[in-house]
Amino acid sequence: MARVKITETVLRDSHQSLIATRMTTDQMLPVLEKLDGIGYHSLEAWGGATFDACLRFLNEDPWVRLKKIREKVKNTKLQMLFRGQNILGYRHYADDVVEYFVQKSIANGIDIIRIFDALNDPRNLKTSIDAARREKGHVQATISYTISPVHSNEFFAAYAKELEDMGADSICIKDMAGLLKPYDAYDLVKAIKEQVKIPVQLHTHYTSGLASMTLLKAVEAGVDLIDTSISPLAMGTSQPPTEPMVATLAGTEYDTGLDLGKLDEIAKYFEPLRAQYIKSGLLDTGLLKVDVNALLYQVPGGMLSNLVSQLKQAGKSDELLAVLEEIPRVREDAGYPPLVTPTSQIVGSQAAFNIITGERYKSVTKEFRGLVKGEYGKTPVEIKPEFVKRIIGDETPITKRPADDIAPELDVLREKVKPYYEKEEDILTYALFEQVAEKFFEYRKAVKYGVDMEHADRKNKVHPA
Repeated sequence: MARVKITETVLRDSHQSLIATRMTTDQMLPVLEKLDGIGYHSLEAWGGATFDACLRFLNEDPWVRLKKIREKVKNTKLQMLFRGQNILGYRHYADDVVEYFVQKSIANGIDIIRIFDALNDPRNLKTSIDAARREKGHVQATISYTISPVHSNEFFAAYAKELEDMGADSICIKDMAGLLKPYDAYDLVKAIKEQVKIPVQLHTHYTSGLASMTLLKAVEAGVDLIDTSISPLAMGTSQPPTEPMVATLAGTEYDTGLDLGKLDEIAKYFEPLRAQYIKSGLLDTGLLKVDVNALLYQVPGGMLSNLVSQLKQAGKSDELLAVLEEIPRVREDAGYPPLVTPTSQIVGSQAAFNIITGERYKSVTKEFRGLVKGEYGKTPVEIKPEFVKRIIGDETPITKRPADDIAPELDVLREKVKPYYEKEEDILTYALFEQVAEKFFEYRKAVKYGVDMEHADRKNKVHPA
C-alpha cells in the first residue's frame, strides 16, 4: 500500500461550505508559498462557486485569481471542480463553450479537473472529459454519491468503470451531503477498486459528524487520495480536518509523509481569519454543529440554509420539518436524482412549494419541470409516464443528450461581450453569468480609468452579508 495523498480544500470547498465562498484572493496570497511547501498532492483552488462569488460578491476577476495562485504555487498541482456540461453555471452550455472553458482553465494554470454531473449521466461528461484530455489535463471523473433503492455499490462500481473507459485518469467519490458512513465507505471503495485500475479519491463533508471515520475506513480499503481542510476552516459543513488525519496515519503503512509542524504554521495563518469571519457574521457557528438531518433527509448543508430562507420569506418557518419529510417523496417522483447542485436546489424548492401551497405540484417551478422533462439529462430511475404528463403536459420529453439541441454559442457570445472585451476569458465569464459579468466589467472599467468610482462601487459591489 502506497502512502495516502491529500488534497487540501481550504482555497475552495472549505470556505465555500462555511463562509459562502467569500475568502478573497488577497487573503489567500500570503499563505500560498507555505501551502506549496507542505507536499500536498493538490490544492483545490478554483471552480465550484468560486467563479460566481468572485464576480458577484468580491468584485474580483476569477481568471486573475487563478493566475495569481499559479504564480505563487510552483510545485503543487492546482485542482478545480467542474460541473460537466454546466461548466460552473446552472444550465447546460454548447459544446464549443465547454471545450473553450476547459482549454482556458488549463492554460491559466489548472492541472486537475474534477468533473461531475448531478445525475451521474455520462453523456453530460463526455465533452469536458475529451476536452481535458486534448489539453493534457488530468481528468478526475466523479461519482455523485447518494443513497436510494437503485444506488448500490455495484451501480457505482459499474459507473466508475464506465468513466475509466471514457478516459478518466482517476475517480472521485463525491459525497456532497456527508451521507457516506464508515463501513459503507470501506465496501464502496473495495467494490470500485475491483473494477478500475486508476487511482480513487474520496471527497466528503463533516456535516453528519462521520467524515473523519469515513476517510479512515476508506484508507483501510485502499483509497489512494482523500480531501481534507486545514483545521480552522474544517468540520461542520466543510471537510474533515487535515492535521488529525495526518497524525492518525503517521507511522502506519498509509503515512502521508506530511509534517505536522508545517501544517501548524498553515493553521496559525487561518486562525485570525476564522476569528474575523465569525466576528463579521460570515461564519455562522451553527454550521459547525453536527446536523443529523443530513442522514435523515439527505439534505446538504447549503440546501438546508436555502430552504430555511425560502420558508422564512413565505412566512412558513414552522413548516421546515414538513418540507424535509417532503423532499424524499419529491426525489422519488423525479427519478431519484442525487442531491447536488443544481438538483438539490430544484428538488428542495419544489418540496417547499408543495408544502407552502398546501397541495402537491399545484405550483411547479420551471427548473423542476425541466428536470422531469429531461433538460438536465437522464435520471437514475425512469420517471413514471403519468407523472411526466402531469408535470409537462403535452410537451415531448427529452431522451437524447440535452446539449445536442444547443447550437454553438461562442461566436454569438464574442459579439455580445465586445463592449467590455479585454481578454478572451471575458467571453467565458459572460457566457456563465451574463448580468453579473456585465456589472463586474463596468466596475473593472471604472477602476481602470477612474471614472465615477464612487457611483460604480455603489452600483455594482454587493458587500458580503
